[in-house]
Amino acid sequence: MNTFGGMKWDSWSDEVKKKWDVPMNLGEPARKAIKGNSLDYYLDALHQAREISLSEFRKRDDKWLATLVTDGGFSANNYAKWFHVAEHESNHDGQIKFLRKRIPGAKPTSE
Repeated sequence: MNTFGGMKWDSWSDEVKKKWDVPMNLGEPARKAIKGNSLDYYLDALHQAREISLSEFRKRDDKWLATLVTDGGFSANNYAKWFHVAEHESNHDGQIKFLRKRIPGAKPTSE
């Protein structure tokens, strides 16, 4: 919503905040709220976000990546923002693969 929709950070609807504020801010509330779902729940959420992102990237060019965006006291171009997102996704992908192998009864994957 911020990079693809141009919305100022934290200006989205209460419905979106209700769904994403806890996992975005983490801390103790997240430790309590986002545990206990099946592995597929988390993988599906990751897949959905990835598909939306890829679809949106197809609509944009290098000029968009280089566009400097200032929101409050924070400035960055879209490339820097998405590089940061890619680093996070890569880290979490590794965490998921690490944990997936340790689930009781886990079968080897071809990954």
